[in-house]
Amino acid sequence: MADAKKKAPVMRILDAQDKELMAVRRIERDGENLVIRGKIFGAMPMVAKVTPEEARAALKLLDARTILFIISLLFRKAK
Repeated sequence: MADAKKKAPVMRILDAQDKELMAVRRIERDGENLVIRGKIFGAMPMVAKVTPEEARAALKLLDARTILFIISLLFRKAK
């Protein structure tokens, strides 16, 4: 039997109707920025960069309750 290739992990971002908006294939560092690579609507490749200033702005959008919820997501089973 041939070795089965392991599928690369993909994070899907869904809209309110559970339709895929974006498939994130890779999150990596590029110098001082965070780079997110994926496809939008399953077809259009996209590379997004998050600067340190934007990362700090994103953290300001979160309150303690939401941060705890995000941490708890890591331990929940998928439906």
